[in-house]
Amino acid sequence: MRGCRAEVRQRRCAPLYTAIGNRFHNEKAERNRETIEAALAEAGLPADLANALDSTEYDEAVRASHTDGIDRVGIEVGTPIIAVGDAAIFGPVVTPIPRGEPAGKLWDGVRLCLETPGFYELKRSRLAPPIFD
Repeated sequence: MRGCRAEVRQRRCAPLYTAIGNRFHNEKAERNRETIEAALAEAGLPADLANALDSTEYDEAVRASHTDGIDRVGIEVGTPIIAVGDAAIFGPVVTPIPRGEPAGKLWDGVRLCLETPGFYELKRSRLAPPIFD
């Protein structure tokens, strides 16, 4: 049942994450209530969800989620953290974002790494800033 709830949550949240990301990263919009309300409207979600900005109601759940991720990968990494089954890693960090078949190939490679006993790390210096197109 947990996976089913996560799938529904992802379908509902993905449009909001995209709308917020486009505003923050592409449009360089201010990180304020007005920007969040516009993103909520674009995602077809109620404007009153922006009340979470001033609430501490979700702080414990956010901290617990962060702790769970760090517990899976260790303290010497940041985000994003992805998990497949019992395996988790930091990353991947990719710019620009691959789409279509290249995205599928990347995912296949990430899964292969995660399924390899003893796999821990791949890393190289970034040569370009993030591209959000």
